[in-house]
Amino acid sequence: MYEAYWELQARPFENCADLRYYYPSDVHQGALLKLRYAVENLRGAALLAGESGSGKTLLINALRKQLAERFRPFVHIVFPQMSPRELLALLAHELGAATSPLAASLDETVICLQRFLVENAARGRHAVVAIDEAQLLIDSGALETMRLLLNFESLAQPGLTLILVGQPALLPALGRMPDLEERLAVKCLLRPLTMEETVSYVTHRLTAAGATREIFNLEALTTLHQISRGNPRRINRHCDLALLIGFADEQAVIAPSQVEAVASELATAVSE
Repeated sequence: MYEAYWELQARPFENCADLRYYYPSDVHQGALLKLRYAVENLRGAALLAGESGSGKTLLINALRKQLAERFRPFVHIVFPQMSPRELLALLAHELGAATSPLAASLDETVICLQRFLVENAARGRHAVVAIDEAQLLIDSGALETMRLLLNFESLAQPGLTLILVGQPALLPALGRMPDLEERLAVKCLLRPLTMEETVSYVTHRLTAAGATREIFNLEALTTLHQISRGNPRRINRHCDLALLIGFADEQAVIAPSQVEAVASELATAVSE
């Protein structure tokens, strides 16, 4: 709706995992480097934690793109809230170890997974499995099931690298599972963006969407950082609505008043 007014080629603040909008902050780049280390050195497991909206899913997509072809298949499960049997069946299907995610028994699924991982390693490949919202595995018992997957080895190496991606609530749960925590080669915790990073983040996304001039003034970005507390998803939501309000009000640039108006509307909507 507002793209032409702001001379943009696309909407810059969509909450999607489009790598054009990946912003390489220090903390995200550090996490990406650690995850690559774990995968490329054939480690069994790694952890990526951060609050909702901190950019974890986009980071996993960036990791997939950077890894060489031998680190395949790469499976990213984004909704793991299911029983251990269902999760293993889905994983076997996504890896290509089974033709259907439902048909096999638990024993058959485990055998298919083990056989596939051995054959995959024999072809010089290494599987990667990233499980988003991994804190949902705690109550179902599937977290322990995922640990047992790490026992599948070929040539004394893990058959896959398991990346647990979740919110900080996952950390104390792992602390109560020393057998799994000890298998984590790296632990990455995404912190909020700093003020300087918030400015760079917004500028990066606008530029990726085709912006060639200033759209948010510095005072607006300062207000935005204070309101969003450096959370990328909240930044996206506030910026998107601020662009809409600025378009409706025919503003030349986004000022603090537009950002504050968005925050007020969102706060009102939550309280109603």
